[in-house]
Amino acid sequence: MVTRILVIGGGIAGTTTALALHKAGFDVSVYEAHPDSAEDIGAFLTLASNGMRALAQIDASAAVTAAGFPLTSMRVLDGAGTEVAQRPLGEADNPVLRFRCLRRGELNAALQTEAAHRGISIRHGASLASVQDDPDRVTAHFTDGSTTTGDLLIGADGLNSTVRRTIAPASQPRYAGECVFYGYTDSATPAEVADDERITMVRGSAAAFGYAVSPDGETYWFARVAGEALAADEIAHGTPGQWRDLLLPLLREDATPAADIVAATTGDILVTNATEMPPGAPWHSGRTLVIGDAAHAASPATGQGASMAMEDAVILAKALRDTPDTDTALSVYETLRRPRVEHNTTVSGNISRGVHTPSRAGQAPASRPADEELARLLEWNSTLGINV
Repeated sequence: MVTRILVIGGGIAGTTTALALHKAGFDVSVYEAHPDSAEDIGAFLTLASNGMRALAQIDASAAVTAAGFPLTSMRVLDGAGTEVAQRPLGEADNPVLRFRCLRRGELNAALQTEAAHRGISIRHGASLASVQDDPDRVTAHFTDGSTTTGDLLIGADGLNSTVRRTIAPASQPRYAGECVFYGYTDSATPAEVADDERITMVRGSAAAFGYAVSPDGETYWFARVAGEALAADEIAHGTPGQWRDLLLPLLREDATPAADIVAATTGDILVTNATEMPPGAPWHSGRTLVIGDAAHAASPATGQGASMAMEDAVILAKALRDTPDTDTALSVYETLRRPRVEHNTTVSGNISRGVHTPSRAGQAPASRPADEELARLLEWNSTLGINV
């Protein structure tokens, strides 16, 4: 019987999972290698309606909506700056389920604060060294020499997961075909912005671009550029000026606001290689399981990484709550989750590699939160059952 659960990783996936497990009645503790909650503070993300739905099931909506700003519609521009599509985003009519744009560090901090309010232990500076998985317990060994033991260990430790290496050492993330740039500026609000709560996607000739303007007038933007992966040393030592010099010639090929937005960005620009986990990698062994990016990282093209992790959290907690033993719970969880998340990985990777259907550009096929089956699975007061 599972009573004590160890969560390795205090980011979005790990902390949301801890909140869900705590609500399900489990004794859960989180161990985070980063010394504080500000990991990846330079990047921003959008939580889709399916992610917001998952948060609502564990009573965490208010903690997240206190940060960032809502997005209720999306428009698409072509390279000439002509609007070719506009549509509502997700469940725009429901304030609780609206898309939300926020910085990753803000989201981490909001979730961790909520966990602390509920009495969930989060130990920072706890870097995992190895996992010892025994028949009746699992032990986490940390680099400072300390250990902790539980009935189940959940690896929510991201793309370069230490936990995954203990389960499937041959499973390695791979480059998804494009580099992604993120930045902010408060001095280049696009002139054509006529309303708020909207994200604009640009189908550029040489780069995909997107931007949204916060209520304070700050423009959040990203650019996705296909090509060879950047070297780790290049990313680590690149300057904002160098990144602007790389992006501007590409963006100036088109008559869109993208180049002006990037040119006006004088602060930091975060750069990363889009990366994904190949489908089919093992997710669990014995008393050890990986979730979120550690299990099924996708390129950011569909914008579903955080939302998929939040779905993971709720469905895992329900599986452990509703099934008679750990093996059954983990099998039920994987049966329910693998088709959906691996579809998202495939779709997102195809977009990043430029092999998607052009008419679907700018869309996130995996973010259809009105899907009745998903809503049923996430509904906290419904039982998953064993025969699913």
